[in-house]
Amino acid sequence: MTDAIGPALAAALSPTELGGVPVRNRIFVPGHTTNFAQDNLPTPRHVAYHRERARGGVGLIITEAVRVHPTSAGRHISLGCFDERSVPAFAAIADAVHAEGAALFAQIMHAGRQANGDATRTVAWSASPLPWNTGAHTPHAMGRKDLDTVVTAFGAAAARLRRAGVDGFEVHAGHGHLLQQFLSPATNQRSDSYGGPLANRMRLTHRVLEAVRTAAPDLPVGLRVSADEWLDGGLDPAQVVEIVGILREAHPLAYVHVSHSAYHGSWSLSTQMADMSFPHAPFRHHAALFRKALPGLPVLAVCRLDSLAEAAELIADGEADLVGLARPHIADPHLVRKTIEGRAHEIRTCLACNQGCISRVEQSLPISCLINPEVGAEREWLELAARPPARGGVLVVGGGPAGLEAALSAHRAGHEVTIAEAGPDLGGQIRIAARVPGRERLGLLVAELERDVRAAGVTVHTDHRVTASEVVAGDWADVVLATGSRPARRTLPGTGGPRVADLHESVALLDAGNPGGAVVVLDDDGGWAGASLAEAFAALGAEVHLVSPAAALSPRITTYSKLALTRRFADLHVRTHLMRKVVDTGPGRVTLLDPLGGTRSDLTGVALVVDAGIGLAEDTLYRALDDLPEGPRLHLAGDAHSPRSALEAVYEGRLAGSVLTSEKDPEPILLALSR
Repeated sequence: MTDAIGPALAAALSPTELGGVPVRNRIFVPGHTTNFAQDNLPTPRHVAYHRERARGGVGLIITEAVRVHPTSAGRHISLGCFDERSVPAFAAIADAVHAEGAALFAQIMHAGRQANGDATRTVAWSASPLPWNTGAHTPHAMGRKDLDTVVTAFGAAAARLRRAGVDGFEVHAGHGHLLQQFLSPATNQRSDSYGGPLANRMRLTHRVLEAVRTAAPDLPVGLRVSADEWLDGGLDPAQVVEIVGILREAHPLAYVHVSHSAYHGSWSLSTQMADMSFPHAPFRHHAALFRKALPGLPVLAVCRLDSLAEAAELIADGEADLVGLARPHIADPHLVRKTIEGRAHEIRTCLACNQGCISRVEQSLPISCLINPEVGAEREWLELAARPPARGGVLVVGGGPAGLEAALSAHRAGHEVTIAEAGPDLGGQIRIAARVPGRERLGLLVAELERDVRAAGVTVHTDHRVTASEVVAGDWADVVLATGSRPARRTLPGTGGPRVADLHESVALLDAGNPGGAVVVLDDDGGWAGASLAEAFAALGAEVHLVSPAAALSPRITTYSKLALTRRFADLHVRTHLMRKVVDTGPGRVTLLDPLGGTRSDLTGVALVVDAGIGLAEDTLYRALDDLPEGPRLHLAGDAHSPRSALEAVYEGRLAGSVLTSEKDPEPILLALSR
């Protein structure tokens, strides 16, 4: 370990044990859904994914939630342990993690009422027939035999996972899953021996812990809880501390893993994957409360801890014994090893954007990462990296995230790389987006990419607009066109209407303060651009109207972030007009039409219209080069291909730089990486 590491980091990276299991440091990867499973079984993708994080130096990995019974599966891509086929599949993960020096605990759970089984044709089970959200299925209120079935399933899953070679278990009694649904008076309205007083509501959790201990008496068992549900009539921190204290007296708990929230269609769910709109370490006080109230019981802390330094801070302050970094390890699986080796300056930082991880989970897609597009395809990217070094001159046109990622990737593949940016600075539209209050962390993406590009010795030209003739004269083998997009600017119907500003102009106008009248945000895209500008202008004191032709608010923002956004909209009195389009304007006026009812309504006192429509690809150079009969190989990346998000830009940039002048047909590579 390098001498440059201070005492706090040294303590976080010091060895410990958990329930008698040696753990090489106090940093762990908490359970998080990947959607890598097939037929609810672990796959080689799981093996490669967890191997990479173990190789990166973390002390402990806790698997994503392993469903113990088919009524908890919900989807075929969730992870389960229902029969003997799962034993060798989990053993492959355990062997891979152990080979790299990390410990592996299995998180076991039943999701309860949110396991709506449209894909698996199963009905959700819960304590009471209360759906988790408006429009969700009403769950089946479990009977006595159902309860016996679940308890038996926990024990059977523990026995199988023990044979697979895991080092311990984490029973999930948090996040609004089945055990929490029984523990909480907000979701348990039973009148039998499993409902009513706390002792009754705890009965199922007692039985589950006993079943797991009986099935694997030689392995430690920890408990994951939600310290606060933030639900009317739900569990608060004092009650959860009491529950854990009672369980600790009855069962030899190895630790308590303190999280928060309930799986409920409200602000509570947004805290489970707190995005960049939340402040630094917003829930650290929960772990500290449990550590003070339950001396001697190891406490694991988690959520919106963005770096190893922040994790070390909690340990140094005596607030936790181990600290979990989930999204930071998705973004950079080697953050611990880089720190130990004195390479902390090379770490790629999680943005807490939720775009590649939980947003894709919500769409029933495998997770990815805006920062790290290799997530879920570690094997394929390793195969690409193992190719003999390439040689050739590569020109990258455009210095946004796609261009920077392409330049860095091509350099790593062995090419001589030049990057040319038309503007005065690298970073592209991300630099502009990062100026919007609440979206500042986006700037870390391009700041760290520029850092790595310059450290690699890539030739960088700014204030240089490349022409087609220059490309042809340059004798480049490959040209990556990452020229981005330009914002939409529409002409609104009517005459003498309010000022219309595109996205870039609107960001600049934020610096001028309140525009002195109402602001209308026309959001045809449904992503963060329109939503964040609406919030920013409202925070300046403006009356803000967000107008969208869509039936749902901000459909391209994941529910986990949107539930926090809608609360902020409510606090700022942002008015939303869904399924509306502009049909007329006049002085200080915008007229909207309801296409279903045919009625019109006027927004008056309007000083500014923000056009947050879908942009246009800046592909002039591509079209000119594509028309030439001869020339270098062309590779499009990011918005120059089609205006989308930074998630696609970074992925396409890295892929373009990795497959340049490949002797292999790139199509199989593309197919493998897009699974």
